[in-house]
Amino acid sequence: MAVKMTITRIHAREILDSRGNPTIETEVTVETETTGKKSTARAAAPSGASTGEFEAIELRDGGERYGGNGVQQAVENVNTRIAKALIGRNVLRQENLDALMLELDGTENKGKLGANAILSVSLACAKAAAKALQMPLYRYVGGVNAVTIPVPMMNILNGGAHSDNNLDVQEFMILPIGADSITEGIRWCAEVYHHLKELLKNRGLSVAVGDEGGFAPNIANEEEAIQLIMEAITKAGYSCGRGKQFMISLDAAASEWKGNAPGEYYLPKSGKRYTTDELIVHWEKMIRRFPIYSIEDPLDEEDWDGWKRLTEKVGDKVILVGDDLFVTNPVRLNKGISMGCGNAILIKPNQIGTLSETMEAIRMAKEHGYETIMSHRSGETEDTTIADLSVGLGSDLIKTGAPCRGERTAKYNRLIRIEES
Repeated sequence: MAVKMTITRIHAREILDSRGNPTIETEVTVETETTGKKSTARAAAPSGASTGEFEAIELRDGGERYGGNGVQQAVENVNTRIAKALIGRNVLRQENLDALMLELDGTENKGKLGANAILSVSLACAKAAAKALQMPLYRYVGGVNAVTIPVPMMNILNGGAHSDNNLDVQEFMILPIGADSITEGIRWCAEVYHHLKELLKNRGLSVAVGDEGGFAPNIANEEEAIQLIMEAITKAGYSCGRGKQFMISLDAAASEWKGNAPGEYYLPKSGKRYTTDELIVHWEKMIRRFPIYSIEDPLDEEDWDGWKRLTEKVGDKVILVGDDLFVTNPVRLNKGISMGCGNAILIKPNQIGTLSETMEAIRMAKEHGYETIMSHRSGETEDTTIADLSVGLGSDLIKTGAPCRGERTAKYNRLIRIEES
């Protein structure tokens, strides 16, 4: 006889994220039919600062309260319309629950109920089911396939929309590709992070941290930023380069550089202008000069032909990650696969709005040989769901910030605990 675990209560509330902005948290309570035991779990929706044009809609209230960023309407949607539709349903039917919410919303971008409202319920349902079955979320989601831990990509130096400095590239990350375990990799990264802090202090540069825990000093250009990171890696006693202990990844967030006409780019901090082909040449030079593992969003989210040309030129040398390009959306990913654009996808559950659609994007990516990178957002909470999802869904890598700030380290600490198990 199939086990039934009935949803008996759904309750959402407004809480604060790591940037001091409100977000939505939902609790789901289920009752196991055979025992009458009740289990409750909660999940919170994160929020991005650098968002893609094609992301699902994050519902905000507008008005004066919280500067217009309140989520009372999203909370109300969960506590009334979504709760009415889902209470009494079997929580083990994740895909059916997600489909019901999509039908209830009825829009392509989840703009009616809000992707933040839908996601908080979707994730809380999965967590409540796992809790009721007395298993960790990664095991519930991944079953016997949940056997690997992703490599961390730690954002330790910021530019672009994540800082007020003069760097146009948004994130500079380190990858401990030579580490034997997540625990060792996290330690290596933390040591490099502290050596970078000392280097910056010795040069009289700011060591204040940004939303994701990375430093945001005023540095002359992107090349100097990479050289500083490489120096910190060396001072920490590690090697940096292809086939060595560390490599470096960049998040260009080039959709922020969109010019007035298609195929034109303007870098607002440096004042540089590029055509698509000139920017491709720029990336080719950077790849030849530095040990770069991946570049995220090296071109605009609508520059499909440019992405195709860049992939043909350097796709065998580096990982080209679609974030704004794919927005965790199976439809956009399918277009990229058919055109030969990129070779990796960033996975942000709140870009698409449900666990089921997130899982479909990962399945499609893996089927076509694309690497998958589970990712946080700049506005996070102490919720560690993405750490479990990264293991359960077999992500190759995980982005969740620097080894600093509680909402970032919570995810790393969760991965350490998972590895022990």
